[in-house]
Amino acid sequence: MSARRADCIVVGNGVIGMSIAYELARRAPGTSVLIVGPAQRAGAASVAAGAMLNCFGEVTKYTLLSPAGQAKFQLCKDALDAWPDWRAGLAEASGNGELGAGAPTGTTVLLNAKSGHLDDENFAALLSAAAKFDEPHEEIDPEDVVGLRPLAEARPLRAVHLPREGAIDAREVLAALERALAELTVGTVDDQVAGVETSGGRVTGVRLAGGEVLACDSVVLAAGAFSRSLLDVLPPGSVPPVLCGKGIAVETVRQAHPGFQHVVRTPNRSGSCGLHLVPQGDGVEYIGATNLVYSAPAYVQDVGMSEFLVQVAREQLDQRLFFSDVRRWLVGNRPVAVDGYPLIGRTSVAGLTVVAGTYRDGFHCSPEIARLVVDDLLGGASLAEALPHFTPERRPIESLTVEEAVKEFAFHGVSAAIEAGLRLPSHTDTSLFEGHYQAAARGFYDGLEHPVGLAPEIILAIMSDPDAKTLVTDYLVASHRHYGGLS
Repeated sequence: MSARRADCIVVGNGVIGMSIAYELARRAPGTSVLIVGPAQRAGAASVAAGAMLNCFGEVTKYTLLSPAGQAKFQLCKDALDAWPDWRAGLAEASGNGELGAGAPTGTTVLLNAKSGHLDDENFAALLSAAAKFDEPHEEIDPEDVVGLRPLAEARPLRAVHLPREGAIDAREVLAALERALAELTVGTVDDQVAGVETSGGRVTGVRLAGGEVLACDSVVLAAGAFSRSLLDVLPPGSVPPVLCGKGIAVETVRQAHPGFQHVVRTPNRSGSCGLHLVPQGDGVEYIGATNLVYSAPAYVQDVGMSEFLVQVAREQLDQRLFFSDVRRWLVGNRPVAVDGYPLIGRTSVAGLTVVAGTYRDGFHCSPEIARLVVDDLLGGASLAEALPHFTPERRPIESLTVEEAVKEFAFHGVSAAIEAGLRLPSHTDTSLFEGHYQAAARGFYDGLEHPVGLAPEIILAIMSDPDAKTLVTDYLVASHRHYGGLS
């Protein structure tokens, strides 16, 4: 294979891009595959991930209420089923027979009162989904969770253990993929892709940041939060733009024992992905993760959210984390489509497949996404049929009405304030704050000619990041123009 030409170029060297390249090279040995992405992966989600293999642990009250939500859940569920065989195959292909051997099995989800009624609703939805789909689970006494020692006011009310869920070391998986790809003679280019080259409505290659063009017959665009500018090859308004969900996490080394034996987390929350702690062996613990959405990737942690993360971990999980040593801080950017759903499928540009917008589920879903994408590339099955809701060129998916979006934004805002330590005077309740948040959201919507219901974190991004507001506003206008009205 020429170093600068391939049958297929995968743009992005995170876990999804590498998994697709691995699956393609493994199943089609005669196909030349090239991966392009910066070797350091600065700001990428994969290298900063806690890599929780959680499906039911991620369920919220909205997960199963819409066809798109049900489809996303099914993708996560299929991935949960796929991970054992995928890990075993990757261990063999990489020569790392110990891959995942020390990974924690089982996830315990805690319900406490530190985030208000948002946690109640999402915890109930989790239990309902586990029962509906016969997922093994057990309600346990929080007192039986080894290592759990929160402050008195953050004591868990309930806890449920999910024995099939857990985590894996993200950095170990990436290293295994690199070794497996080398064994399959998949080429790599340590550079940033600046654009996709086309001719006559078909992909011809990719253009690197320095101007060099790499030729190919097909491109899989899997650059995560760095995908947005590369989607400009498609008609304006045809694809929901990808924003960046900044996540801060910290690796610590425990000094006060005992530590946790398996993943411990809360339900999903606004401003976070559910507080979680992942034991990684030898006293190392991964504590994550914040989640604020911006228009551009971030590369360093900020004081405010870093302080918040450590505070809530000590309060809600183990006050003895005060004594832990900090090993390193991690910052990554999750790819968040404006409508909150993945962009997975072929496009109107022949030979161009997009895999982006996976948000919190990218690492967990990577084996199943790789299988589906390669099925499509090899003509075995169609992505359009397997994941019809997530075709990249689509109208924005609306899981909420505008009024529901306004109320949900206020609900999340109050819940986040409670988690951060909000104390109300005895003569009032949260309705005053809810009214404030609702007024702020309606102020944004009043300025839109073609409003659609957006998730709370997207509305917050619009209010805190002027570039995000411009991006979303312009997209909604362009989408309405492109599709001739929103349904």
